[in-house]
Amino acid sequence: MPDEATAPSELSYEQARDELADVVRRLETGGTGLEEALALWERGEALADRCQQWLDGARERLDAARGEDPAAED
Repeated sequence: MPDEATAPSELSYEQARDELADVVRRLETGGTGLEEALALWERGEALADRCQQWLDGARERLDAARGEDPAAED
């Protein structure tokens, strides 16, 4: 797993997803101080955004491969 100092924008989907699952586990387990919990939450938000970017990109590629106009769905 990448170092937590790695920017989410540099992570693959799988890396971001796995780290996000770890962040959620750590938050659910508790035992962290307020500052650490806030830092984990912020990291989790950034990782979730990165995962969404990957998923949106994959959807666009699938739509393009099928010859669909993604703007027509909105």
